[in-house]
Amino acid sequence: MYQIKFGTDGWREIIGDNFTNANVKRVAYATAKWLNDSNLNKSCVVGYDCRFGGEMFAKETAIQLASNGIKVLLSTGYVSTPMISLAANRLKTGAGIILTASHNPPSYNGYKIKANYGGPAIPSEVAKVEALILDEVIDNCPSFEELQAKGMIEYSDFEELYLNHCKSSFDMTALDGISEKLVYDAMFGAGKNIVKRLLPKSTILHGDNNPGFLGRAPEPILKNLPEISETILNSKQFSCGLATDGDADRIGFFDEKGQFVDSHHLILLLIEYLTTYKGYSGKVVKSFSVSDKVQKLCELKGLESITTKIGFKYICEYMVTDDVLIGAEESGGIAIKGHIPERDGVWMGLVLMEYMAKTGKSISQLIEEIYEKVGSFAVERYDLHLNNKLKEEIVKNCKLGSYKKFGKYDIVSIEGTDGYKFRLNNGSWVMIRPSGTEPVLRIYSESNTSANAFDILDQTKSTILGE
Repeated sequence: MYQIKFGTDGWREIIGDNFTNANVKRVAYATAKWLNDSNLNKSCVVGYDCRFGGEMFAKETAIQLASNGIKVLLSTGYVSTPMISLAANRLKTGAGIILTASHNPPSYNGYKIKANYGGPAIPSEVAKVEALILDEVIDNCPSFEELQAKGMIEYSDFEELYLNHCKSSFDMTALDGISEKLVYDAMFGAGKNIVKRLLPKSTILHGDNNPGFLGRAPEPILKNLPEISETILNSKQFSCGLATDGDADRIGFFDEKGQFVDSHHLILLLIEYLTTYKGYSGKVVKSFSVSDKVQKLCELKGLESITTKIGFKYICEYMVTDDVLIGAEESGGIAIKGHIPERDGVWMGLVLMEYMAKTGKSISQLIEEIYEKVGSFAVERYDLHLNNKLKEEIVKNCKLGSYKKFGKYDIVSIEGTDGYKFRLNNGSWVMIRPSGTEPVLRIYSESNTSANAFDILDQTKSTILGE
């Protein structure tokens, strides 16, 4: 029997291979058992994004939960992950479930568990669900319609709840003025409808229904977003570009020149806006792969910073218990004070645009102001698709300290919080880590320029692959 394991952010598998109705039933049954064994409310919000089979898998989840005594509030259509997290919090349910594979390729779907505080369930709770997954669930449940008639399944509009939350939290007049200068790439994902409603004057790309995502993984990184750059460059009317991933919890951003602004820069901009312009304070919680410049800005501002393993669930644990200003990942997942403890690409986009509107400055101008404080830098990344044997061999070599240098770069020290970060003799670093959700080995590097960061990546790749 296939063993279901949750990765850094949920359980994900290829549709029709291991992501099947039978396996979804197993996870949903375990989720119901977990809720029934807990002191949490015996209720759950359930939603799905724009991937193939989403509604079918969501209904199967709802049937299992409701048949085992859990009242289900089911989304009226596709929703983003932040909408489910917000609904779980505001509607005071025991948990939330979103059927999504986030930024994974279109052949995948997945299952994320959200807690009643409005963010990812912490690892210890997810482990409890994993432990309750049976090898097989006997299918003797009432029909979806029967459970509706009994009042155990009801439809609920989570998008409207999220819309009203946004409208009450932002200066919508200021955002309206900047929306006509925005290019938004929905990546065929769950953010497409809410952005149309919040920023109706914006230009929207890939906002139709296409669960195949044009064959691209809906991850908002530069290589997947050529149309935003082209649109901005071909017209002088746009001041920024926004993109969100399949379930709209990750952000990609572009400046007025059509240049991609990575998450490291966005994190710095958000810290600056929240502290200088909003008057907020609190801890900065960041994942292991985030730029060193974030630490430097924290020191300049007197903010405590904490580094976690990669996976937003580790950041969320701090956001639930501590006074946290921002929780942030390199991969575009960012959460801030004043919202739920959840990554939210649309929300971060609204904050950045509000920053632009309030200051009257472009993103590139705001970045230059950051550079004046912390210095210029670049972080680059390679995703290597390797067979498991080679990937495991490279990770083993990292663990054993087998690598002494990468090409011309000597290794000064090694940090192993999550993956392996090698500090180099020129003050740069390179990090090697296997993905927790995909058959991929990731290599990251930070240096003073993009060219230098890529040179480090190239020499690291050659060394570990024996080229």
